[in-house]
Amino acid sequence: MKKNPIKIIILGAGISGLSIAYWLNKDGFDITVLESKNEPGGSMETRHEEGFLVDYGPNSGLETVPLIRQIVDEIGLCEEMIYANNKSDKRYILKNDKLYALPMSPLAFLKTKLFSPRAKLRLLAEPFIGKSRDGYYQSISEFVQRRLGREFLDYAINPFVAGVFAGDPSNLSIKSAFPKLYRLEELYGGLIKGLIKGARERKQRSEQSKQSAKMFSFKTGMQALPNAIAEKIGDKIKYSCDVQKVVKDRNRYKVLYNHDNEAFEISTDIVLCATPAYKAASIFVDHDRELFKHLYEIYYPPVKVLYLGFKKKKVGRILDGFGFLIPETENKTFLGAIWSSAIFPKRASDDMAAFTLFIGGARSPELLNRENEKLVHMVIEEFKNIMNIQDEPIFVREKTWSKAIPQYTLGYIEHERYFEKFEIMNQGLFLAGNYRGGISLGDCIKNSEMTYKKITAYTERMAG
Repeated sequence: MKKNPIKIIILGAGISGLSIAYWLNKDGFDITVLESKNEPGGSMETRHEEGFLVDYGPNSGLETVPLIRQIVDEIGLCEEMIYANNKSDKRYILKNDKLYALPMSPLAFLKTKLFSPRAKLRLLAEPFIGKSRDGYYQSISEFVQRRLGREFLDYAINPFVAGVFAGDPSNLSIKSAFPKLYRLEELYGGLIKGLIKGARERKQRSEQSKQSAKMFSFKTGMQALPNAIAEKIGDKIKYSCDVQKVVKDRNRYKVLYNHDNEAFEISTDIVLCATPAYKAASIFVDHDRELFKHLYEIYYPPVKVLYLGFKKKKVGRILDGFGFLIPETENKTFLGAIWSSAIFPKRASDDMAAFTLFIGGARSPELLNRENEKLVHMVIEEFKNIMNIQDEPIFVREKTWSKAIPQYTLGYIEHERYFEKFEIMNQGLFLAGNYRGGISLGDCIKNSEMTYKKITAYTERMAG
């Protein structure tokens, strides 16, 4: 395709920056991607060691929109893409040191011992509960307790929020963090009525709910996706480039960055900043103090990822699910565990079982201030007791993300509104990433397409 003379600089080679860069590159734009690390992917980080495949970031994705498969096919990764084992649909919740399968059907809900008879009866009242006040300033805890009751909050939503956001439901905004859930009440008047009627809408949009969407990964781990996109973009990605600031330069912009202890600058027509919010804050601190304030206030809690490998014959329970989540009320030192080798093939050798555990998050960030060796030992012992494992792990790896996942806290809408205002006031500057429009892989790719379309619409105005 004929090269477009408009110059575009993209800051960050995470999945958001890479997706947008891929589409712009296909359109023939003159792009340069500046990435601070020496590899693509951002938090999508995969390592292969001693027969184990370790995903330190996302362990899987949900095929919620057709766009995901479209990209995978275009970049030649379709043979690498794999879907989760059917048994991984089963999710467990820890209660009184026992694992209970989360019920996925009305009959299973009636039979489960996870919830008391009183909690089950309480759910019958949900369709008769009226709408609430503005969801942007209403916590997930408040919303769920009002509609479904305290027990459902404690043993379903609290662990679920910890598993998705590493978050605390009492601090997250229901409408910002889970807009589709809040929309069921907003549009249909209730969750049960909304789930039934909303399924028809998703079918018309060719979308899957996150409950029914197929879980996927890749044979060589999740980093295969950003690696393949980066390969298509080629040498237009420059690694080990630490961006310092973006400054206005008449009708254009200058991007100042460091590489190999040297300072560089690039002049450009358009800047897309796809870094985490805290990095973007430092880049724009001199450009817009109000933007700096909004970006800086976004909380990213710390999360430690602990990967364990055991001899399979030493694991005392059947690995017949995705893993388990731990409610806060259970007072454990970790948030939950994924049964990695039971979900996708070749995560470990046939005689081994691999698990990924998560520690800290917004629910208990103070745990990561403890002496590391003692904390890891305590977590392993708790995990072994839950899983009935009578042996020590033969493989242990860990990684601490000091700033893991952006938290869509109460009033987060004020940040979102200012980001939109900033882009209007600063034509040619765009913001993207998982702090805008959702944290999941599907959300990031879907929102990246929207940002790509905004950029191309702006270039058309420039040309006209």
